[in-house]
Amino acid sequence: MSSVKKLAGQTLWYGLPTIASRFLGYLMNMALPFIFAQPSVTADLTQVYAIIPFLSIVFTYGVETAYFRYSNEKDRTALYNTLSLSIFVTTILFSVLLYIFRGSIAGAAGLNDHPEYIIWMLGILFFDTLATLPFARLRQENRPKKYAFVRVAGIAVNILIVFTFLGILPSYAKNNPDSFIGTFYSKDVGIGYYLIGNLCGSLFTFLLLWKEWKQIRFNFDSALWKEVMNYSYPLIVVGLGGMINDMLSRLVYQHVVDLPKEQAKHELGVFANIYRIAVLITIMIQAFRMAAEPFFFNRAKDEDAPRTYARVMKFFVIACCFLFLGIGLYLDVLKWILTLKSKAWGEGMNVVLLLAMGNIFLGIYYNLSVWYKLTNKNMYGAVITIAGAVVTVLLNIVLIPKFHYWGAAIATFSCYLLMMVSSYVLGQKHYPVPYARKKIINYLIVVTILVVLHKLILLLYAPLWFSILTGTLLLGFFTWLVVQVERKELQGLPYIGKFISAR
Repeated sequence: MSSVKKLAGQTLWYGLPTIASRFLGYLMNMALPFIFAQPSVTADLTQVYAIIPFLSIVFTYGVETAYFRYSNEKDRTALYNTLSLSIFVTTILFSVLLYIFRGSIAGAAGLNDHPEYIIWMLGILFFDTLATLPFARLRQENRPKKYAFVRVAGIAVNILIVFTFLGILPSYAKNNPDSFIGTFYSKDVGIGYYLIGNLCGSLFTFLLLWKEWKQIRFNFDSALWKEVMNYSYPLIVVGLGGMINDMLSRLVYQHVVDLPKEQAKHELGVFANIYRIAVLITIMIQAFRMAAEPFFFNRAKDEDAPRTYARVMKFFVIACCFLFLGIGLYLDVLKWILTLKSKAWGEGMNVVLLLAMGNIFLGIYYNLSVWYKLTNKNMYGAVITIAGAVVTVLLNIVLIPKFHYWGAAIATFSCYLLMMVSSYVLGQKHYPVPYARKKIINYLIVVTILVVLHKLILLLYAPLWFSILTGTLLLGFFTWLVVQVERKELQGLPYIGKFISAR
């Protein structure tokens, strides 16, 4: 249990800044319905942010995971120098190539009206990529305070710029057109200030990590680089497949849905907003991964490592269940908030729960993936991800034209379900872990039943206050259930344990 307590503590250290930064960014994106009345205005921005993760996988080519994998076996200084030099050279090369073909990229993405978005996007990718290994080093060396400060500071700059240029300056410039401050604002940029804010935040983050870059020495170990690349290249396939599964629905939505251009942009804007609600779960997943990835590698040689991984999985699923209930039981509240400016933003909210459960499956898959990373069988991960990508592509193309939001949600849910089950079956053959399978399945079934029960109750009486009251009671019931079942283990956890009394 001590190892689980340590992971819980690390997840709080690394997770809280990640949650804070991602949640601040999440709130900034969720502010779109309050700034723009029509979802179609946000379609091009959605398109850009659907492209960035794909390119990020290529730019980083698995070096972060490889750094954790080899940092306990190789000389860390040599490893850091070699990988840093590698990623610096390739980042410049990829950026130059994409800049040369920026026009073609804009045309393929349907961004001909805003080619400047591609340039800003490349700037974001450039600085975010160069920050990858310094962040990994901070995590590996257990330096959470600087990690937290840099993460939060970068997103704070991002938010400050976005809200200044979209929330304050528009009205100020309108009332004071000849003022000096008003000259900084251009109405034509519009939602593009989201990208400018992101670019400034990424640049500021890189500057705060400058000390980590100054420590790099021109000491490139070609033999070490080849060994690391042999390990990491399947992770590129895994990453690209994962991005297909995560982002494809938003990338292709307006291109495959059988609607006029403006209506297609409207639905893309709405669906992207729907997806942001489900992403609440992935914020927690990302926070967990910040601590879990180095933790898994560091514990790999322990005799009781499989049991530790099983405990981690159980508590991870419990945390996801609480998030699922938080979304499902208070969905009416979220809808009410999002539709204050325009009712158009409330479309398709009924698919949120399917997307949320699909994202829980994705989180479970990330936990399960430890088996192929620890056993150097990354090609299995690539095969699983490719299989999921095939399902995603086929279902999106077939279902979106017919079922619109539901089609995209079904594709996401089916893909992550397939990946989760496949990884579990293969993992138990190559690296058996005694997961609490029955408990995990039962928890997922219980939270699904509670959300369905809540919906049925609201069919009889549906004022917002009653929805909140009944939702809170059902959430309280699940909390009580978890405490009864997991009392002994919960008492051993940091922070939480002191609130759990003995029987």
